[in-house]
Amino acid sequence: MTRKQKRLAIISGGVAVIGAAVLLVLFALQDQIVYFHSPTDIVEKQIGPDTRIRLGGLVAEKSVVRGTGTKVEFVVTDTANEVAITYTGILPDLFREGQGVIVEGAFEPGNPVFVADSVLAKHDENYMPKEVAESLKAQGVWQGEEK
Repeated sequence: MTRKQKRLAIISGGVAVIGAAVLLVLFALQDQIVYFHSPTDIVEKQIGPDTRIRLGGLVAEKSVVRGTGTKVEFVVTDTANEVAITYTGILPDLFREGQGVIVEGAFEPGNPVFVADSVLAKHDENYMPKEVAESLKAQGVWQGEEK
């Protein structure tokens, strides 16, 4: 083998090893990946029960109902469609109606209500999750400033 062929073999072997490592990591994390959806996506794609997703939008006005203990029910909307949410736990301090929110969880089989296990609320007046902002812009209801 010439020097040039040895170098090419080493580089090719390195690329193959790195490619295999990337594929193994992606395969191992396949069940851990959680995709973002808007309420309109939920209606259009018919997301199945027990599929973990992140659902983002605005908390609908006059939709927050506090139950016993730390149980809370509310509605997330993108102004075109709405999804009812049930959450048991302590809500973030900045959670309120009309504000951007992302909830993570799944639909239970036979139940149209989304059961969330985590709730993320916007943290200041200038922040909106990127996916939520893009969804609202696509529907023409974005009220924030353009960047």
